[in-house]
Amino acid sequence: MTVLILTGEEDVTADMVVAHLNASDVPVVRLDPADLTAGAGLSVEYGHGVVRGHLSSGRRRVSVDGIRSVWVRRPGEPAARAAEPSPWLTQEAAQALYGVLRDCGARWMNDPDAARRARHKPWQLRLAQRCGLPVPATVITTVPGTAREFAERFPDLVVKPVSGAHPQEPPRAVPTSRVAPGTDFAAVAYGPTLLQRRIAKRADIRLTAVGTTLLAARKEIPPDADPDEVDVRFAAPGGPWRPAEVPADTARCVHAYLQRAHLAYGAFDFVEDAEGTWWFLECNQSGQFGFVEVDTGQPIARTIAAWLAGTA
Repeated sequence: MTVLILTGEEDVTADMVVAHLNASDVPVVRLDPADLTAGAGLSVEYGHGVVRGHLSSGRRRVSVDGIRSVWVRRPGEPAARAAEPSPWLTQEAAQALYGVLRDCGARWMNDPDAARRARHKPWQLRLAQRCGLPVPATVITTVPGTAREFAERFPDLVVKPVSGAHPQEPPRAVPTSRVAPGTDFAAVAYGPTLLQRRIAKRADIRLTAVGTTLLAARKEIPPDADPDEVDVRFAAPGGPWRPAEVPADTARCVHAYLQRAHLAYGAFDFVEDAEGTWWFLECNQSGQFGFVEVDTGQPIARTIAAWLAGTA
């Protein structure tokens, strides 16, 4: 049985997992949906109650009924590199590929429907609340008066994008930033704005969940850190990430979150306050983990490989 990884050619994070799968003699096929019709192919036949088919990428080939698990890592847009790409071809390729895979009996990391829903920040915040995770007071609004009233109740605020686009995706990505005193919020009328009470943090927390395994890392905030640097992605490097114990209540709530979200993998971001409370910020269903593994030595890639291979 083969592990199918849907991702781009240059994905160092996927390489880390592939190395563990190869070491365990688990067959792997790596396919980027962007290569469909130009380096990757599929063929499936339905008839007389039987389904036969295969996927191919370069010289690698896997039968549809021979797929053990599918890791949806960082796939490209289907058929994006076709000779004549178009929105119609993208839709056709997506329907063909994911339609075939949905009925192959493989386990998903993560199911595309669940992953698509899990990307929505408002949905994340509500689910986190329902699962018992502490969530900073937050408002998402296009009404300047609502933003002003919220700022009166919570004078120390940050603003962040609702979409949560990655910093490597300009110009959509902007860092989480502190809101200056006296802001009039008139610009809120031009687009949905997410305002959130700033948590005075003593550490950033990255919790990587793989199935039922939780691996947490903690990066302490230096005493002389700039209080305006609230986004760990854009802040000065500081110290390394170090392994951290997951509080029992947090572990219980994270397991509930994953179960309700139907996710097999999640990269959770928390901030730790002076009392040691972990405040939920977001869960990235396809978040990077390589930087944490490098700093901490935690076996994240090996744990993912074991899940995909069905041994964990």
